[in-house]
Amino acid sequence: MSSDFQTLGLHPELLQAVTEMGYEAPTSIQEQAIPALLAGGDIMGQAQTGTGKTAAFALPMLHTLNSQNNNVQGVVVAPTRELANQVARAIHEYGQYSNVRVLPVYGGQAYSRQIRRLQNGVDIVVGTPGRMLDLIRQKALDLSAVRFLVLDEADEMLSMGFIEDIEAILSEMPTTRQTALFSATLPAPIRRLADRYMRSPESIIVNPEHITLDAIEQRCYLIHEADKLAALNRLLEIEEVTSALIFTRTKVGAADLAEAMLARGIRAEALHGDLSQAIRETVLQRFRQGHVSLLVATDVAARGLDIDDVSHVINYDLPLDPEQYVHRIGRTGRAGKTGIALSLVTPDERWRLRRIEKFTRTPIPTTKLPTPAQIQNRRDERFLDHLADELSTGDWTHERAPVAQMVEAGCDPLDIAAAAIQLTRAGEKQRPIEEITEVVAPPQRSRSRQHGTANKNSVSRKSHRRDKKGHEPGMVRFTLNIGRAHNLRPGEIVGAIAGTANIPGASIGAIDIQKSETYVDVAERHASRVQKKMRGWKLRGQAVKIQRVEA
Repeated sequence: MSSDFQTLGLHPELLQAVTEMGYEAPTSIQEQAIPALLAGGDIMGQAQTGTGKTAAFALPMLHTLNSQNNNVQGVVVAPTRELANQVARAIHEYGQYSNVRVLPVYGGQAYSRQIRRLQNGVDIVVGTPGRMLDLIRQKALDLSAVRFLVLDEADEMLSMGFIEDIEAILSEMPTTRQTALFSATLPAPIRRLADRYMRSPESIIVNPEHITLDAIEQRCYLIHEADKLAALNRLLEIEEVTSALIFTRTKVGAADLAEAMLARGIRAEALHGDLSQAIRETVLQRFRQGHVSLLVATDVAARGLDIDDVSHVINYDLPLDPEQYVHRIGRTGRAGKTGIALSLVTPDERWRLRRIEKFTRTPIPTTKLPTPAQIQNRRDERFLDHLADELSTGDWTHERAPVAQMVEAGCDPLDIAAAAIQLTRAGEKQRPIEEITEVVAPPQRSRSRQHGTANKNSVSRKSHRRDKKGHEPGMVRFTLNIGRAHNLRPGEIVGAIAGTANIPGASIGAIDIQKSETYVDVAERHASRVQKKMRGWKLRGQAVKIQRVEA
């Protein structure tokens, strides 16, 4: 096995990029997959998210690009637009010195922008199956010159009902292409797909190394997006924080959060990519020296941050990648000390939390936020502790004189003490305990519904059919103005709604396709999002109207 990227035979500009990105040695999947792909063979990799598989397929793809070819040469098919965006960004970074042109395509974006980019020339397309197929049918995406194909998270695409779409996409490509398939699991339908469309693929199976997080207590809190700041304030009130790293997903989010905390009297500073190196160093020095105990940071800004005495890591925004979660929380619980990692999770992010638990092989308990009464009790306890310390060590000669004067004037000593305490704690009024709307847990769904395969899709979804106004408990019924007359398939509907509205495929329930209309059940918590995101939706070039069916 090789010990670094230099020995893998990649172009110098790719090695320069990975070196500047901080990569030192290839992961296990990279050590095995990169040489196999550079040799020109197909591979079928079984690897979890977080094992480094994006670089494992992206670097060989970039290595094989022909700069003289103006056609689409590389394609990555991903189950969600979030993953498509993430992969496209990674490929762009790896190819920063190769002048590579990468285009992510997915539902929810205007067709015109994507078509214009394709007309101007693109080397690599990363996208969801539904949008790719739409662009192919509109003659905007030509895959006849594709040399390198990647099917990423194939089992996830299977569970979302995308397999038929993938087969339609594959039929548009040359059979001489090189194919890499990656999947956390390899169920029978995935193996059949590989047998049919791949050429004697080499199997590469990588089990992630056990991640030791024994010194870190992990908890998560299920809350609505709008309540995140209020939830963070409650946690900071109740936790014994000596120093904390608070992670946001974007630099704008980091700056805004730090500003909002300061407005509430909480001393915090932001660390993000827009800061000059001099300011960055000043902020870090203040944090290391304890002048500021709360640092709001992005993942990019926190690269290389090495501070031993971090008591808490708080995921204000859950990271996109499970491996990034481990990197974040690994900044606490160091040097033989224990640490605490807290994560704020919105209802739409529960699937991401499950992926993190699977990757770390550790369940993360969902905990109730502290109540206003608990916070008030904690404030009282802290004040009394401080007061007791002051009484045991302070010199009250000067302060006793006015107290004695007030007692002589007839004031009750208890009233004097109470008034003094009120004045001392006046700052607490600047930190009101904001109301938080409780997240209602969704109804439990059967395992077969959540993990049904694409081949069973049309049967299982129709077997739950109700009448036109009825729907499953916890679901909302929608009607679409297309049906069997348009050759509509259940998997196509699942893929289009899940991809455009960015919701899990398992949140889509019964589908009843009739001649000229279709009825679809969607989990109630996603109903408003689906109705909003699907406005102006097109399928196969036809405008689709989606309407909520009132019970």
